[in-house]
Amino acid sequence: MKSIEIISIPVTDQEKSKEFYLKLGFQVIVEAPFSGGQKWIQMGFPGQDASITLVTWFSNMPPGCINGLVIKTDSVENEIEELTAKGIEFGKVDETPWGKFLSVKDPDGNVLSFHQS
Repeated sequence: MKSIEIISIPVTDQEKSKEFYLKLGFQVIVEAPFSGGQKWIQMGFPGQDASITLVTWFSNMPPGCINGLVIKTDSVENEIEELTAKGIEFGKVDETPWGKFLSVKDPDGNVLSFHQS
């Protein structure tokens, strides 16, 4: 094994979710139709190997079930400023012995955490 490549994020509305993740700083890597009339939307951060895909087809992954996707950041405070400027709601900063965490929910309630070590 080499690395994590793609993490599936279950969503209800791919377009609405894509706009949210674009606001967070993700970029579209691939957006294309695929089997059964579905659409593949793969997104990631510039220069990074790991990415996400916005999925609507896994019956065992209902939209909003993700809790714990962690995004590394240099400054939680800077993230708060940027999220506020973009109108994105976020939770309280959780300070732990292993760093600061700031949670954000996507349009379906999937929870992402920004982590500053």
